Amino acid sequence: MGNTLHTVDQQFSYIATESTWIESKAIQQLQTTANLPNMVSVVGMPDLHPGRGYPIGAAFFSTKRFYPALVGNDIGCGMALFQTDIKKSKVNLDKLEKQLSEMSDHAPLSWLEEHVPNNMQSHDFMSSLSSIGGGNHFAEFQGVDEILNPELFSICGLNKQQLLLLVHSGSRGLGQSILRQHVEKYSHDGLIDNTQDAKDYLEAHQNALDFAQLNRQMIGLRMLQQVKSKGKLVLDLNHNLVEYCKINGIEGWIHRKGATPSDRGLVVIPGSRGDYSYLVSPQPSQVCLNSLAHGAGRKWMRAECKGRLSHKYTPTQLSRTVLGSRVICANKQLIYEEAPQSYKSIDTVIESMVNIGIVQVVARLKPVITYKTSGDC
Repeated sequence: MGNTLHTVDQQFSYIATESTWIESKAIQQLQTTANLPNMVSVVGMPDLHPGRGYPIGAAFFSTKRFYPALVGNDIGCGMALFQTDIKKSKVNLDKLEKQLSEMSDHAPLSWLEEHVPNNMQSHDFMSSLSSIGGGNHFAEFQGVDEILNPELFSICGLNKQQLLLLVHSGSRGLGQSILRQHVEKYSHDGLIDNTQDAKDYLEAHQNALDFAQLNRQMIGLRMLQQVKSKGKLVLDLNHNLVEYCKINGIEGWIHRKGATPSDRGLVVIPGSRGDYSYLVSPQPSQVCLNSLAHGAGRKWMRAECKGRLSHKYTPTQLSRTVLGSRVICANKQLIYEEAPQSYKSIDTVIESMVNIGIVQVVARLKPVITYKTSGDC
């Protein structure tokens, strides 16, 4: 593992090479979580960066008590990958951009009534289904750029001649409402497991996980319909959740805040919207709490981005990337916040995980066109 897995003390470690950008504030926040009551182990992933009180890009293992505040407000946020029937060689970028730019951020009620399952039709947040949301959420058509492990790629069920669609979104306002109600009642003290309060939270949490998964499926369906294509779901993994598990024989609770499970098959780890993404085969490791990075991770705080970039780039310039892909984002503040320059290099993130043997890289994926918002999200 060389100089990649940094063990600060018995409870606290993080993954980074010398070239991985890790802010000291993120390390401080990770230390804070390690000191929470009943916390056994915390591990920062190479995409680690500061959050609101707690770091993003980390996994936390506790016993007898779990912490909904560590999961945050976007319970069930994750990545879904679809194999589409769009031939890479036939893509007309101008046409694709025009089609997607005409798609509204929220689906019409008539569409929802036709496509949302009957058991979700009366859900309080039904109107949010198939909407991507703001922040770092996106839906992106990608092409297989390079196959790095032909043997693993041959059994993953993907077609290198056709585009993929990667969807990153979560439970929208539902997760926010669950967290708000919890913090108002319990602050950040966490919940003792096997109590009624814990059971009530876990039931609401499962509702949000189910909602987030369905939301990604609905986003994928609406995107494909918008460009008059079809596709099938290949994988779907949450990276914001808490669940029961055993680590080194100890029963407890794994919290993932921007950390992808490494024990559930293939994973896509995206870069920024102007960088490559990687399809990887995880190698579960309890040292890393069976977790991986969930993306490139932020390099700059959102509030800094426009000031750093607006004198160099216009929003129109940021809608075109160095890889030749395009970004649909009509929110001028958001396009600066989500500019590729505000993120770490995905290559350093992948390198860190390869170095300690927790992933094998299967293929590199190149962005074609990214949808974030056609309005103000």
